[in-house]
Amino acid sequence: MDGQTQQQLTLVAATDAGLNPEEIWIQYFGLGGTLAQIEIEAYLRGLLDLPAAERDTLASAVNEILEETTSSVRVPYSERRDEQDAPSRARRALGAVGAFLLTPGEAEEERVDALRRTNLLDTPAEERFDSITRRAREQFGVSSSTVSLIDSHRQYLKSVVGPVGQNTPRELSFCNITIRNAGPLIVNDALADERFKNNPLVRGEPYIRFYAGYPLRGSNGWTIGTLCIIDQEPRDFSADDEGALRLLAEAAQRELDLDARPVQDDES
Repeated sequence: MDGQTQQQLTLVAATDAGLNPEEIWIQYFGLGGTLAQIEIEAYLRGLLDLPAAERDTLASAVNEILEETTSSVRVPYSERRDEQDAPSRARRALGAVGAFLLTPGEAEEERVDALRRTNLLDTPAEERFDSITRRAREQFGVSSSTVSLIDSHRQYLKSVVGPVGQNTPRELSFCNITIRNAGPLIVNDALADERFKNNPLVRGEPYIRFYAGYPLRGSNGWTIGTLCIIDQEPRDFSADDEGALRLLAEAAQRELDLDARPVQDDES
């Protein structure tokens, strides 16, 4: 990617999303950029050339801002950046099995990307998921059951039966712990569990005492959410119960697999 083309595409992307030079510069500066705002403005107006490293830092800044918008435009990086990123792309291509080769930040980026590839965030309720959560609540005799998707900052409930609130902050969510497990997370009594006894969801609404969750996966094996059951009374949970929850989770997983798109689909 030559510098002039990259410069033009940066301007196109910024204009398409209605970004102003000041917010671009603030993001750029936060990424370690060293140029003044007036220099960034001159670059965007085509009056100043920048070294490849600064162009790529600016491209990263614009792309990060665009992640929070509805724009589908993204700024490509220079050939220099592509060469530098080749090892990282190879590691990321391994999916969740190669997570140990990634930094925590890289692994989280891949996990969230796998979630967003499902296109299920902030979509209406669907019977294919609701039928599973209803079965789970009835089978275990609990107050609530959900299919939860864990975004970067929140828990979104694709399906919910029972008194559980939507868009819980991720750091408060029991499911945020579940997605770090290879298997289920069982909390027999949250008030007796050091991890959760002071959680606002335990001390206040919906007063969770019992929780059992099973991880659900998206493309390339990344864990993106859970099927869980919740109750306001502590209870035991046997090996047979775990097996029954697993079967319900497998049903939810089959539905997720219909939506998950592997990375290579976008690169073909």
